[in-house]
Amino acid sequence: MHRHFFKKFRRKLNLSKPINRKYQDINPEDIFLDSTNLPGFDEHALEGRIERPMSHTTFFVLKIVFALLIIALGSKLWLLGVKDGEVYAQISDNNRLEQTLIFANRGAILDRNGIELATNEIKEDDGDFPGRLYAPMDGLAHAVGYLKYPLKDRSGVYYEIEYRAKGGVETAYDDVLKGKNGLKLIETDVLGNVTSESTIEKPVDGESLTTSLDAKVTEVLYDAMSELVGRQGFRGGVGVIINVETGEILALTSYPEYDQNLMTKGIDQKTFDSLINSPGKPFLNRAIGGLYTPGSILKPVVALAALNEGIISPEKEILSTGSISVPNPYDPTKPSIFGDWKVHGWTAMREALAVSSDTYFYSVGGGFDGQKGLGIGLLDRYFKLFAIEDLTGIELPGEVRGLIPTPEWKAEKFDGDIWRLGDTFITAIGQYGTQMTPLSAARMTAAIANKGKVLKPSLLLGGSSEPIIDSLEFKEKDWKVIHEGMRGGVTYGTSVGLNVPYVEAAAKTGTAEVGTGKLYVNSWSVGFFPYKNPKYAWAVIMERGPSNNNIGATSIMRTLFDWMSINAPHYFK
Repeated sequence: MHRHFFKKFRRKLNLSKPINRKYQDINPEDIFLDSTNLPGFDEHALEGRIERPMSHTTFFVLKIVFALLIIALGSKLWLLGVKDGEVYAQISDNNRLEQTLIFANRGAILDRNGIELATNEIKEDDGDFPGRLYAPMDGLAHAVGYLKYPLKDRSGVYYEIEYRAKGGVETAYDDVLKGKNGLKLIETDVLGNVTSESTIEKPVDGESLTTSLDAKVTEVLYDAMSELVGRQGFRGGVGVIINVETGEILALTSYPEYDQNLMTKGIDQKTFDSLINSPGKPFLNRAIGGLYTPGSILKPVVALAALNEGIISPEKEILSTGSISVPNPYDPTKPSIFGDWKVHGWTAMREALAVSSDTYFYSVGGGFDGQKGLGIGLLDRYFKLFAIEDLTGIELPGEVRGLIPTPEWKAEKFDGDIWRLGDTFITAIGQYGTQMTPLSAARMTAAIANKGKVLKPSLLLGGSSEPIIDSLEFKEKDWKVIHEGMRGGVTYGTSVGLNVPYVEAAAKTGTAEVGTGKLYVNSWSVGFFPYKNPKYAWAVIMERGPSNNNIGATSIMRTLFDWMSINAPHYFK
């Protein structure tokens, strides 16, 4: 049955003949067009043509070329890796080429007499760069400063390539002192031995710098302050001496100070913390960063203002009975009392300066008992003329501005409180809110000594190229009165301790009460010498001593004068 069905199916499909499974070749002419019969083909441009295969000769030549290249490369690899491989491997393993800094020598810092205040030494623990060595003399730390050495990582690579200057001349003139580092290539073996080296760039050493400082004068000032602190209980001190014509700083010292060599080499954290937290503040350069109430050292400026404004003649006398009483308009039974530090009797201007009469300056400052006063407006103006609240412009970093109290300042400081007559009285004797730096006080005194030239202080020998900032115009006769009053302070007044036979000086003292309960005072001494031909002015302050102490800043200058008379008398000529 199945076979019958299959035969019937084959007939319908015309499969009566067996299927021939062998394919016949296909003639290309049955499929493709004949390119020769078609227009538009450019046979010279290879259109309509079949590419010819690479010839056996070309292929054979290429095989030879590639074979030669392989042989050449293989030979070189054999030479490097087999024949000379051990030699090159040893060189590669044992030698190292690195670029190394050649640290420039830092310039020396000298005082005006050629004493080396800072110089270089070979460090025993590290020969990569010279160490810094500071003179073993007191009083120079804040003026000269110190350094920190370049630091390197654990592998010995320096990640700091310059000294870090810290304060003083080191910072102010770092660009002059530091020079320029050089470079060299060093080849070392596996043991660290140098096998060869060559300099790529030579270092340029820094320039030496001669300052205006006298190191020995500075040391005498510092040691005198140190002795007085220990004997009388002051907390600190400052001394500044300035040339009244050039602005050169002869001495600038602040007590206490830090050890420059110790700070440069490095100290442990405990020691550093003890210095930071010390009540003496050894890192504070008090000469430029300390603000102090000036007290009576401002009285020469007030006297000059009163003469210039014509509110009083130098011969007019004012009675000092120990205090003045100002009526209280709100309660007549409670007048305001302003005390004088002593009963002086009748005093004219010269004597008032010499004995520092507060009553006299209350009267010419604020007006009292028929005497017209300057008022706070004029006081503010004349204080500004002498630049007591301005930066001096000295090269040292960290200088701060002074302060002159005004009605606007009081309103802002004391929540809108008004200015009163008593505020003017206290301001006229250099207290209340008045503040200034010791360097500013020295510059003010120099302007009094040179009759009106406000200077730019400098630590460079020769001073600034343009030392005069401003020139104040006052009458010659008025300058004479002020000078004579300050000279009287030495011959019979509050600075009589400076009345010595070997030099004539003019001076003014100041005592400013500080702290609660008025238990402490700042003791000032300012002045100039020689009196008839002023060359130098000074400002010395002893900070926060007991109020019952009667020995202060004047004694510091007496110690210096005594030393100068023997060791440096040329400063008196």
